[in-house]
Amino acid sequence: MIGTLKNLFGRLSRFYYKITNREPWYKYYGNNNKINYPKLTVYGLIEKTAKTYPSYYAYEYYGKKVTYREFIDKIKRTASALTELGVKEGDRVTICMPNTPVAIITFYAVNMIGAVSSMVHPLSSKNEIEFYLKESNSKYILTIDLVYDKVAEIIDKTNVQKVIVSSVSDDMNEFRHALYWFFSGRKNKIVKDEKAIFYKELLNLAILDRDFQGVKRNIHDEAIILYSGGTTGDPKGIVLSNLNFNALAMQLQMAIGTKLAKPGGSNLAILPIFHGFGLGVSIHTGLYIGIKIVLVPDFSPRKFGSLLKKYNPNFLIGVPTLYEALLKTKLGRNDLSHLTCAVSGGDTMLPEFKKEIDKFLYEHGAKTELRCGYGLTECTGACVLNPKNEYRDNSVGVPLPDMAFKIVKIGTTKEVDYMEDGEICVSGPTVMKGYLNNKEETDKVKVKHKDGKIWLHTGDIGCMDEDGFVYYKQRLKRMIVSSGYNIYPSYIESIIKNHKYVADCVVVGIPHPYKKQVAKAYIVLKNNVNDNSNIRREIKKYCEENLVRYSWPYAYEYRRELPKTLVGKIAYRELEKGDKK
Repeated sequence: MIGTLKNLFGRLSRFYYKITNREPWYKYYGNNNKINYPKLTVYGLIEKTAKTYPSYYAYEYYGKKVTYREFIDKIKRTASALTELGVKEGDRVTICMPNTPVAIITFYAVNMIGAVSSMVHPLSSKNEIEFYLKESNSKYILTIDLVYDKVAEIIDKTNVQKVIVSSVSDDMNEFRHALYWFFSGRKNKIVKDEKAIFYKELLNLAILDRDFQGVKRNIHDEAIILYSGGTTGDPKGIVLSNLNFNALAMQLQMAIGTKLAKPGGSNLAILPIFHGFGLGVSIHTGLYIGIKIVLVPDFSPRKFGSLLKKYNPNFLIGVPTLYEALLKTKLGRNDLSHLTCAVSGGDTMLPEFKKEIDKFLYEHGAKTELRCGYGLTECTGACVLNPKNEYRDNSVGVPLPDMAFKIVKIGTTKEVDYMEDGEICVSGPTVMKGYLNNKEETDKVKVKHKDGKIWLHTGDIGCMDEDGFVYYKQRLKRMIVSSGYNIYPSYIESIIKNHKYVADCVVVGIPHPYKKQVAKAYIVLKNNVNDNSNIRREIKKYCEENLVRYSWPYAYEYRRELPKTLVGKIAYRELEKGDKK
């Protein structure tokens, strides 16, 4: 009944706009710039918010709340200390951390002094960390003590001059800090070498008798490096500017609605900061608006209910698996009465599943339906969002303000008709500067069309209706989406094929009841290798040592040969079909 009324309302509104010769409200999002973007850095935008709302809380971490005024002081002190340590304008600083205050303070401090943050998953394998450090040419790295040994093993193979070591307990209140030390922290005994310094020791380098001033940078200067598979599936650094990040924050506030996205609220920051969706949408957008960010460094679905009841967030931003966990959470009738905006991205969501989520939200007092969106790291994490109270089945929404969309025939720049499938192309201020150290790949995806604009060819297939609603269909590139994370089969295959016992390998995505998809590896051993349990254990261990945890193959199958196409290529789609039966 509700869906029927919504469709009727949509038809009536379109008829009204037609007879009055006015543009529909959702076509406000599109080709003409409507937002006046300030000439500020990522740090500068947050500093502006802090000057307006100095006594509002910026973040909360295990019960400790920090105001915006205190937050800026912490950033300045860290920036001063980093400068004394030797960090200079243009240097790359890798941040290999979970969601902790030290991580976000350092992120903004690095930006304040004109350096560039390279964001890395702390559970990456040591070889991956080495690759990221070399690719970004980082001279400094901030990492969590839990993975310091892994970093220490490879640091001499890189250009890193100093390793800054933090603990999960840094910035906890005294009681929580003592509890953490007793149960966990005292077990993390670190033997530092001359390149290592604890974060608390770093702060002692800061000059406190003067107000530290940052470096002036252009809004188009590079500010952040995030990592993704790009269009080919190979690991790539995605270089984003100050404008990219700030534009995203300002666009999202307008798209969510200023009556909802207003200062003084709170957001449960579960998405990780090494993820564009987490850093750009959950953290930076929230801090720009002036809300409190509740930092969750280690999310567990079992604790989801207690987190929601304890912190009463107004905003919930997550991937579909997060909302699947929500459905399994025991909550009271009004336990979500504080929730005014819930956003899902990072993966597709079936209409039936959205209806389940909406029903759950309604039954527990939430003042919002789930608003689905679409984005990619190359576009700073988000570029489409469903408007409030306007949802169309299978649509990911309308483009954010100032973001232009077109659907083109695959392999061309020719636009297709409404509701015709093609490649999704995006243009606007959140489109990346380019791939790190890879102009060739950048030029393939950032293309100048006949209209004179630079368009990002996303590698995704979709269509768009006459009202500007975008419908995502599938990815052109072979990619597995597991719990919102992008997993690239070609990269996993390249790792496995390097093992001394492996002759060939192919990786496909298989269904999973919670993660939606997981990776499965089909392996062919070399002719002189006997297939036995010891060999299989060794290959599994090798994968776990050389791949980030979320991309570990969930299943392994050993075969004498792999199916081939008529032209001799591995028929991975045949394997995918077999696993879906």
